Amino acid sequence: MQKCIKIISPCGILGYGFPKEPFLNAFHERIHGIVVDAGSTDAGPHKLGANVSIVSRRALKKDLSIILEKGLKHRIPVIIGSAGGAGAKTHVELTLEIVKEILAEQKTHAKIGIIWADFKQQTIIDALEEGRITPLSPNIPSLTKEIILDTKTIVAQMGHEPILKALKQGCDIILCGRSYDPSPFAALGIYHGMDPGLAYHLGKILECGALCAEPGTTKDSILGTLYEDCFTVQALNPIRKCTPTSVAAHTFYEKEHPFILHGPGFTLNLENCEFNEIADGIIEVRNSQYIPDSEMKIKLEGARKVSYRTFVIAGIRDPLLIHQLEDIERKVLQQVKSYFTEIPDEDYEVNFYHYGQDAVLGEQEPTPLKGHEIGVMFEVLAKEQELANSLCANVRSTFLHYGYEGRKSSAGNLAFPFAPSDIEFGPVYEFSIYHLMRITRDPFLLEVVEV
Repeated sequence: MQKCIKIISPCGILGYGFPKEPFLNAFHERIHGIVVDAGSTDAGPHKLGANVSIVSRRALKKDLSIILEKGLKHRIPVIIGSAGGAGAKTHVELTLEIVKEILAEQKTHAKIGIIWADFKQQTIIDALEEGRITPLSPNIPSLTKEIILDTKTIVAQMGHEPILKALKQGCDIILCGRSYDPSPFAALGIYHGMDPGLAYHLGKILECGALCAEPGTTKDSILGTLYEDCFTVQALNPIRKCTPTSVAAHTFYEKEHPFILHGPGFTLNLENCEFNEIADGIIEVRNSQYIPDSEMKIKLEGARKVSYRTFVIAGIRDPLLIHQLEDIERKVLQQVKSYFTEIPDEDYEVNFYHYGQDAVLGEQEPTPLKGHEIGVMFEVLAKEQELANSLCANVRSTFLHYGYEGRKSSAGNLAFPFAPSDIEFGPVYEFSIYHLMRITRDPFLLEVVEV
């Protein structure tokens, strides 16, 4: 009988939720691992900079309770990638705290492997001075010592290597700090001796749950099976079905090149892949090629606080105002600047977004406005929260009462959906470090604890 390794991905991100019954039904056959991604940079730098989770604590615990009960009962390793959202120390500690709660409630014990992905500022400074750091892409500026010192939280994406160490030590639960999304899935396959190209390609597909099925969703389970010369993917929920097109399409997901995928220390070449339906809803994939790089590089991610935000959302229905909106916004901003002459221009920024007109694509929007009303949002970014609040209040009051040609009333330019109208957002972060660092040894620390 041909060797096979079966991996369940419960959902696209831990805490997104998933139907319990399809997940549980998968255990009628032998499962070798439950692997779930828990993080992403899709939401921007705020989660890393502010040290907050992508999902609620309640949602994390709900998903983990189902996963751990099944995994520990069947002695199946549970691997969580980018724990807590951004995979920094605070995020991993939150996940570990919840895991301990669940183990106590379920009156069971586990061997937990914790792989930390945090880096000290001095470590990054040393690498910079040694010429081992380069921007991830040409549009990212070069790193400086000042930027590193200004960045309080720095992580790096781990590959499969440190996860292999935890598996070899017999860990029941593996909590990974920031991970390259497919790596926790690939690690399980590589641990069992499977081809790394197939293992990583399968991981690329499984990381988003059932998004590779039709209808696609991140909130449902998917099953991947690795063989020595191919892998298969199938939906666990009967309302979904994988097709060659849906699985191939998801292969292109979040990639800068149609068939080349770069990871920590390797390149995945998918040019010659074949996608075939070998049974109803079971898609077989072949010819994924893993090419080791000549040197090992890992992606660094760091976020720093750059400003504070206050914003207002309002509706506009007056066609006269809509047709001269940008001109009026320029005049409103001029009036605000003339009032706050003591505040340097570089201390703040005011942005306007027109929902229903061009808020998504901006100047690239090909379709002219056809509606009779739009939603406008204006935000103020400033060095301090009080300054952002003050400027936003002035922009709002000036806009609300600004007199424009043809106006038939004396006020009421904006319709506010709620009160108070001004929303104090708080700190704003940017990815200050988004670079590659060359390494010569595994820098990720594995800690093993018995609970």
